[in-house]
Amino acid sequence: MKRLLITRTLPEPVLQAACDAFEVALWPHDEPIGAQLLPWAKGCDGLLVMATDRLDAGTLQQLPPSVRAISTYSVGHDHIDLNAATQCGIPIFNTPDVLSDAVAETALLLILSAARDASAAEATLRSGHWGPWSPTRFLGQQLTGKRLGIYGMGRIGLGIAQRALAFGMLVEYHNRSVHPAASGFAYHATLESLMAHSDVFCVCAPSTPQTRGAINAERLALLPRGAVFVNIARGDLVDEDALIDAITTGHIGGTGLDVYRNEPTIDPRFLQLPRTTLLPHIGSATHEARNGMGRLAVDALKIFLLDGAHPPHCLNPDALAPRVVESTP
Repeated sequence: MKRLLITRTLPEPVLQAACDAFEVALWPHDEPIGAQLLPWAKGCDGLLVMATDRLDAGTLQQLPPSVRAISTYSVGHDHIDLNAATQCGIPIFNTPDVLSDAVAETALLLILSAARDASAAEATLRSGHWGPWSPTRFLGQQLTGKRLGIYGMGRIGLGIAQRALAFGMLVEYHNRSVHPAASGFAYHATLESLMAHSDVFCVCAPSTPQTRGAINAERLALLPRGAVFVNIARGDLVDEDALIDAITTGHIGGTGLDVYRNEPTIDPRFLQLPRTTLLPHIGSATHEARNGMGRLAVDALKIFLLDGAHPPHCLNPDALAPRVVESTP
């Protein structure tokens, strides 16, 4: 029976499916497996890793030769060196599509909360300081007629755009190129142009060398004063010092964040900021999404390791070529 290492406890239906197909070695702790990955991977044919597991070139090169494939329980793959994995002949599979709706819904949750400053209103109620009704208290922004700028019009961006239409928002976007499925939305050829025209700005782009740090002080200054800023992508796309400054000065009128640099250790200044809703990276945290992600991750390993076929979601197809393992005399 093929042996599979899973680096974090998964939802029960997913774990059961893995155990039905493989001999499973399960890392039982909540903390990332870290340096224990290599000894735990000994004798394993496949790995099912989390987005918090860093698989750099050095780690991949030191994996036991028995490891033939890796599934990541995520859409993003910035935690894995794909070039190194390809050179090692290890295909990497991810879990697209199934979490798009959940993350898009989280984006709308943050947009609404940031625009209406719902976190502060709830905190006031919970602290017992609601007080008498006032026509000038708890004032926020209405979304109807506002321009929503989406940076990164992939599956999640499209999901956000379609939902925003129900709130009467005007959707505009910036992508590397015009998206054929976004023909009804205004396209901006540059990020600068989009930000200058966004009453609500939502970061949805993947983390790549080209996008990391793209949201800097100069670009944040282009947002109309009082704009709402939301990030459900990756924390490393944003210069957090510049963002905190823009919030503190009031240039940004409302903020909703689900992702941060150095998660789960976030900059403590965020906790003191006004007009800010903070979530602990829960974008895909629904039963439907997490079970779907697990199904894709396990199925990819079953298709490749047990059936000898090629799964549909491979991030480095060149690694699917047969690997020649030299035997020791």
